[in-house]
Amino acid sequence: MIIRSRDNWFRMLLAWHGSVLPSILPQLGLMLAVSMVALLGHGQLFGERVPLDTAPFSLLGVSLAIFLAFRNNASYQRYLEARQLWGRVLVAARALVSQTQAYLPAARFDHRLCAHQVIVFTHLLRHHLRGSDARADIERLLGAETAERLLPLAYRPITILSEIRAALQAADAAQPAPGQLLWMMDAQVNALGEAVGGCERIASTPVPYPYAVLLHRTIYLYCFLLPFGLVHAIGTATPLMAVFVAYTLFALEAIAQEIGDPFGDAPNALALEAICRSIERSVLEMIGEQLPPELAAGKDFRVN
Repeated sequence: MIIRSRDNWFRMLLAWHGSVLPSILPQLGLMLAVSMVALLGHGQLFGERVPLDTAPFSLLGVSLAIFLAFRNNASYQRYLEARQLWGRVLVAARALVSQTQAYLPAARFDHRLCAHQVIVFTHLLRHHLRGSDARADIERLLGAETAERLLPLAYRPITILSEIRAALQAADAAQPAPGQLLWMMDAQVNALGEAVGGCERIASTPVPYPYAVLLHRTIYLYCFLLPFGLVHAIGTATPLMAVFVAYTLFALEAIAQEIGDPFGDAPNALALEAICRSIERSVLEMIGEQLPPELAAGKDFRVN
């Protein structure tokens, strides 16, 4: 996943890093070969003319465009919902740390530990969704002993939330009017837990497989037959036009696959590293600790 910087129109025309073009180059090369076969054979295959013209491709192209739009809309909705869930994590994390600092005396509550636990929660959620190793982030913020205790668990983000909730309950029990503050702060813990459940729902419910298979087959069949329908109409321009149309269709399918898995490690998945770093910087500033540097725009961050 890549943290994007703003590019001008010319740089976007030449963009390579982060585009889906590298992943579809083999398909485009195959399309070029098929187009050359159609051109050099004058629309014939195994000595027989392929009886195709542009009319059926126009009709099929409209239905294919509608289906591609549906597929991309479904993928983008997943991507957008995932980003909204992580936005709620950011808001709830800030609110929880701010509330504990404002309402719980330092003599009865470890504000630094709570802030670090909130930060670790965000990293644990990222690693939980990607199946990556969380040891480094846990050890950096909570120590090796906590890492050894958490790593064998299956649902580490929920465990951290339970520990935060227990600490809040213990601190609130010593208040003159216990229960009122706890209810307010527990609402933020619940918001973090709901975000975990929402992310797990997206991660465990992909776009139905038959949709992807049908779209994949239709695109390839359409693209491989297209040169034989164009060769008698546009002649030597057939390879150029066929590859351009194929680029559009293959790229749309590849984009739908990438954003349909918003928590993955594809270049166009959510930049969870940047989101976690933003939460970490925000929370550490609230407790007066040194901030880690911001992640550089344009850099590609892969699962570690």
